[in-house]
Amino acid sequence: MKQKIRKISAIICTLLTALTWIWFLSTLPCFAAEIPTSQLGPTNPQELERFLDDFFDKEMSKARVPGAVFTLVKDGKIFLSKGYGYADLENKIPVDPDKTLFRVGSISKLFTATAVMQLAERGKLNLNDDINKYLKHFQIPNTFPKPVTVTNLLTHTDGFDAGWGIGAFARTASQMTPLGDFIKKRLPPRILPPDEVFLYSDVGMNLAGYLVEEISGIPFAEYIDKNILQPLNMRRSSFVQPLPPQLASNLAGGYKYQNGTYQRRPFAFSNTVPGNALMATGTDIAHFAIAHLQNGSYGNNQILNAATAKQMHQRQFFRYPGMVGSTYGFFERVQNQQRTISHGGRHAGYTSQLYLLPDRNLGLFVACNNNPTSLTDNLVNKFFDRYYPPEKTLNPIPQRINSSPAHLQQLKGTYRFVHYPHRTIEKLAAIFGEAAEIRTFADRDGTLSLWVPEFKSVEIKPLLFRFLYSNGLMGFRQDEKRQITHLFLGGSVYDSLEKLSWFETNDFQLKLSIFCAVTFCSSCIAWSIRRARNQFTQQQQ
Repeated sequence: MKQKIRKISAIICTLLTALTWIWFLSTLPCFAAEIPTSQLGPTNPQELERFLDDFFDKEMSKARVPGAVFTLVKDGKIFLSKGYGYADLENKIPVDPDKTLFRVGSISKLFTATAVMQLAERGKLNLNDDINKYLKHFQIPNTFPKPVTVTNLLTHTDGFDAGWGIGAFARTASQMTPLGDFIKKRLPPRILPPDEVFLYSDVGMNLAGYLVEEISGIPFAEYIDKNILQPLNMRRSSFVQPLPPQLASNLAGGYKYQNGTYQRRPFAFSNTVPGNALMATGTDIAHFAIAHLQNGSYGNNQILNAATAKQMHQRQFFRYPGMVGSTYGFFERVQNQQRTISHGGRHAGYTSQLYLLPDRNLGLFVACNNNPTSLTDNLVNKFFDRYYPPEKTLNPIPQRINSSPAHLQQLKGTYRFVHYPHRTIEKLAAIFGEAAEIRTFADRDGTLSLWVPEFKSVEIKPLLFRFLYSNGLMGFRQDEKRQITHLFLGGSVYDSLEKLSWFETNDFQLKLSIFCAVTFCSSCIAWSIRRARNQFTQQQQ
């Protein structure tokens, strides 16, 4: 029995390790020698279309995706917009970039952040204010000395626990809960001080959307329609649930592939509207991208002042110099030596990605009506490899500082990605493998390794490490007691990990669960045998 438990644990740990390293490797930034601007980026719409046709022809069937849309904007115009496959499999209705709406999930948060920035530039709120100043019907508890500010909400540094997986959706419109009531009832606890760790969740942006309602005095969806969608001529997009009749018939069906067939998912009504409820066409999202790349301007309309738009795109939070961070709403990333600001979206039956390259005045959007992220991620990677090819060079390692064995021993251990609920039953998903873990090892040569020797790193500044065989960075956080609490990987602001005690690791929890299950089953069997024996004895008497 012990050998079986060890084998099961080893297999699961090996799979978790492999998945973790695939994720980690994809986050390490690539730096390259400068390439002349004229040689970079798509220049011919027909050539780009051929590239896309070939990609979607090969990849859609692999990823089990019924339909997709792609739009690219450049220099203030739509460069290419095209649909692939079917929006409605049952009726064979093709995807039309101008008419077909997709649920874009968390890309909705960019509209929420834009709305907050509008209110800030109009003097209706201050980004550095305690949000309790604007909340009329409930208050955020003073768990830590520092208050939660508007900036914290927009940069995911508010310290709220991730949550709302349970109860975030309703089956019918009549079962939906108003935004303020939902937040008041379901507000997760604050688990970290503000400004310390990037902890992505729906909580902060939905609070930001609620501030829009409170300050403007109108429902969130109505504010967005009047102040963003209409000025950008996004006539076929909406946060309203259910969709207005003139748009509902063009909503792409969300699908899942199961048992060899595509199954249409029912429409889920979101209670967290500012965080994930937007439904939009590819063309309309292109208008939004153009406005951000043109510093808030679209045609004759201005949704943000130029200074505000530039401020929104600047890095607002990062752990160490040289690491990417978060802006007001966007995630910063270096992709093939290009600085990008982006956001992805997932909804039941839908996946999307929006990437902006402010320095190139270019943006791309892709969405599909199934949930595998492989298609959207592969497209983004292949697009950058083709039009912004990497020329990998290993930058010289800065002067390392002396790292004592005792110091490195303090850093070694098991770390888990923080983006999971810590205080609800949903934590079980993390314990059984949904939240990946990595381990650090202190080496005798004064280096720190992640899992394997190839990922050796040296300390270049206190608690900041540089990998020997790549340009990647890794940093650590200490609490007020000088205990190590978190690890940060430099390729993505999303890659924040918390240090675990030995009994919190997936490996221990899995073994403990197996032991408890075996003990319980053995007890049940023993009890059944004992009862049967007693009954037999009584019958013999």
